[in-house]
Amino acid sequence: MTSRIPSFDSVLSPLDYRDDHVALIDQTALPGRLEVLRIATVSEMVVAIQRLAVRGAPAIGIAAAYGMVLASRASCAPEHMAEAAEALRAARPTAVNLGWALDRMLGVFRAHEGRSQSELRAALLEEARRIHAEDIEGNKQIGRFGADLLPNGCSVLTICNTGALATGGYGTALGVVRAAWAQKKLTRVYACETRPLLQGARLNAWELLQEGIPFRVLVDSAAGALLAQGRVQAVLVGADRIARNGDTANKIGTYTLAVLAARHRVPFYVVAPASTVDLRAASGEAIPIEERGPEEVLAALGRQVAPQGAEAWNPAFDVTPAELIAGIVSEHGVLRPPYEETIPAACAPRA
Repeated sequence: MTSRIPSFDSVLSPLDYRDDHVALIDQTALPGRLEVLRIATVSEMVVAIQRLAVRGAPAIGIAAAYGMVLASRASCAPEHMAEAAEALRAARPTAVNLGWALDRMLGVFRAHEGRSQSELRAALLEEARRIHAEDIEGNKQIGRFGADLLPNGCSVLTICNTGALATGGYGTALGVVRAAWAQKKLTRVYACETRPLLQGARLNAWELLQEGIPFRVLVDSAAGALLAQGRVQAVLVGADRIARNGDTANKIGTYTLAVLAARHRVPFYVVAPASTVDLRAASGEAIPIEERGPEEVLAALGRQVAPQGAEAWNPAFDVTPAELIAGIVSEHGVLRPPYEETIPAACAPRA
C-alpha cells in the first residue's frame, strides 16, 4: 500500500504495470484516502475487479490484460493460461471489454507458443501495454469528437464515473467534459451521485476537483427536476456493452436518464470506445446483466440504513434502447442511427 499515484505517459491512470506486479488505485477507498494496491497474482486481480477496486469497462479490460501477464509469471502452460483467462472473464459478466482484451492476450499467447518463457512474457506485456496506450489515445480522440457536439456555454449531466479512473486514462464521457472545458465551451457538470455505490459523488467529483471543472452533485432522483428546469443541454453517459443495434448497457439509472432526456428534448449521448461494442449481441436482450449483493443497497458505504430483514434487488446495469440515443461517440467519430448499419461499419474491423 502506498500513496503514490500510478501514471502512464504523464496521464492519471487507475493502474500501471510495474516490475512484477500491477499498481492499482483502490477506488473503493476514494475520496477519503488514496490507496494503491499491489496486485501480484490472477486471483488478486479477480478479487480487485469483483469488489470494484478497479471498475469501468475500459479499465477492467486493461486490468484483465495485465492479469494475463501476471498469470504468465506463474506458468506459461497453455492450460494454466486458459484457466486464468476464464477466471478473469467471469469476474464481471456485463463489461464486454473484459473478454475483448482477454481474446487479444490469448491471441498473442498462441502466436508465441514454443518460444522461451521470457520471450512469451515480454510479448504479453507488450500487448497489454499496447491495449493500455490505445485506450488513452482513443479516449482523447473521443473527447475531441464529443466536444464538437456541445454548444458554447453548455452544462451537461452525467452518471457514474466515466473519467480517467474508469479507463486507461483521460476518460470517455468525462473525457468529453475535459475536452469541452479545455475549449471553454463548458459551464458546469451535474453529476448524479449514482446509487448504490456513489461512483458519481465519490469518483466523478474527485476527478472534477482535480481538474478544477465546476460541478454539482445531485441525487439520482433529482435528474428529472434538473432537466425540466432546462439547466442542461446534453446528457453524457458511458457504456459497458453496446449491442449491434445500438442498445446500450450502462450503470443502473442510465435508462431513466435517457427517458427523461427524451421527454425534455435534451440530446442523450453514449460515449465509449469501439471495444465496448459486441457485434454478437443483436440487441440489448442478449446482454447479460450482473446482479450484485443486496448489502450494497441496504447499507450506504458500509453503514446499515435499512432494517434487519429487509430484502433488495440490485442490478448493476440497465439497458437503454437505441431509439433514445442521439449518438454514440467513439474513437471512430459520432455514430448516428440507423445503428444496425453505422455500428458494424465503424467497429467491425476492430471487433
